[in-house]
Amino acid sequence: MEIKGFVDLSLVDWDGKLSSVFFVPSCNFRCPFCYNSTLVLHPERVETIPFERVEGYLKKQRGWIDGICVTGGEPMLHEDLPDICSKLKKMGFLVKIDTNGTNPTMMKELMDRGLVDYIAVDIKAPLTVEEYSKATGINAEKLVGKVKETVEILLRSKMDYEFRTTVVPTLHEEEDIKEICDGVSGCRKYVLQKFNVSLGKTTIDPEFSKLKPFTDEEMRTFLIIAQELLSNVKLR
Repeated sequence: MEIKGFVDLSLVDWDGKLSSVFFVPSCNFRCPFCYNSTLVLHPERVETIPFERVEGYLKKQRGWIDGICVTGGEPMLHEDLPDICSKLKKMGFLVKIDTNGTNPTMMKELMDRGLVDYIAVDIKAPLTVEEYSKATGINAEKLVGKVKETVEILLRSKMDYEFRTTVVPTLHEEEDIKEICDGVSGCRKYVLQKFNVSLGKTTIDPEFSKLKPFTDEEMRTFLIIAQELLSNVKLR
């Protein structure tokens, strides 16, 4: 599996943990608000970092760094994801995977083999074909069912996980948050994240780079709505 980016120390990618972060290429979604556009659309333009280059650093950080977050792009598109997870586990690290939830088969394999400790699933929109297609920039007819399957597997599991939604102007309103919460009812943790493009970043649809994010007050309103439906909700 190619590593296209590496953050040596992060305090924000895994709640309560010190982590390093691997960025991997490619995605089967084309979310218009995604700011990793080069990683998704033109991964060949991004230098590949050999695992050996970061392996030495990670070995020195054992006992200091808690775990490794593998993000993207979409990690579960890569058939050799279990291999890299196995390496990291053998080195003594916890492993977190960020995923869009479209490969429940791969997720189940990682869970069954004990190769993942935490799974963060992005729920892009209410779990309907129409809403998911709008939020992901593709015809989501064949994939929204996979996301639902991922949700059901995690709801029934003992795995440590979170569902999370990046709340984007023009894509999400209060009713959308209600519908998403209904779709993940009973989940252990749900996180609302504010869409906010960093200076110099370009979204897949360049028009989204120009959007003003929701205000803190508007995000608090979304939080209150989610808290009325779910027991453990966080604003990130």
